[in-house]
Amino acid sequence: MAYKTVRGQSSASITVEKSEFIAKIAPAATPEAAADFIESVRAEHRRARHNCYAYSLREGFETRFSDDGEPQGTAGPPILDVIKKSGLCDVCIVVTRYFGGILLGKGGLTRAYSSAASKAVAEAQIMLMHEARTLTLSLDYTFYDRVLRLLPEYEIKTADQDFSDVITLKLLCKAELCEDFKKKIADLSNAQVKISESEIYFADFS
Repeated sequence: MAYKTVRGQSSASITVEKSEFIAKIAPAATPEAAADFIESVRAEHRRARHNCYAYSLREGFETRFSDDGEPQGTAGPPILDVIKKSGLCDVCIVVTRYFGGILLGKGGLTRAYSSAASKAVAEAQIMLMHEARTLTLSLDYTFYDRVLRLLPEYEIKTADQDFSDVITLKLLCKAELCEDFKKKIADLSNAQVKISESEIYFADFS
């Protein structure tokens, strides 16, 4: 099953009634990774009144959030709602607030935290992750062009190539397309191309 996450850290900020809301988003595949990111943001903004966060993990469908001193439900839940509506997982968003002296009320806070988190998501580079295998092909030079012409049909990415006595190709293939692709290779080469494959893992095909 495919899922969306982010490639690296991104940030964005908004100002509402003199309060600055700084949102940072980062990939986080485990609770420990999320905790490390949250602590790094807190360390960066020690003078801020609030560092509110939410994260969503693919493993176990785990979610967690914190209002960090804001009125209950005005910070963490809106941030988590942004993550869910964006279809992202294995991500953590922290929104830091520097208080500007004007109270925003519950509705104003909810909108501000949601807007800041949404802006951070908009700045992020999204990755679409699919179940994949690395296929390693050993082939004679006579089959090289025919194999290359087949790759776009199966949305395959070339990870590495080595040209010596034989050509060795390392290819990234979506798991659900691997068997059909291997059959095609066997047909076009009369089974003369040797293929080995890795275990299934998740890879970016965006």
